[in-house]
Amino acid sequence: MAAGGFCKLPNGTVVVALNLPSPAGDGPAGVRVLVHAQNRARALTRLRNLGLRAVYLRGNAAPPTPDEITAVLHHPDGLVWRTAPDNGVGSPDLATELWHPIRSLLRSPAPQT
Repeated sequence: MAAGGFCKLPNGTVVVALNLPSPAGDGPAGVRVLVHAQNRARALTRLRNLGLRAVYLRGNAAPPTPDEITAVLHHPDGLVWRTAPDNGVGSPDLATELWHPIRSLLRSPAPQT
């Protein structure tokens, strides 16, 4: 089961964070995905609509950090990812890698000719 969690914001929206195996076969081993949505169900639906079908949030073991919340709120799509830390949960010391838009993770590689 993937580690994950959520944080409800003062305006009623939520930020959901999930550690998932990489959907790209040649991509990183695991990714931390952040989704900003009206509620938890809509956040998971946004991921499922992108092709990540087996995404579930059970519990609140790894909620997003304040830095992660800021990153997803400042992104126009409200959906970002980066390589997951080694310990399997969100970690504030992983500040060396920037957040990427989700389309860069799900993009299929160009055919080699």
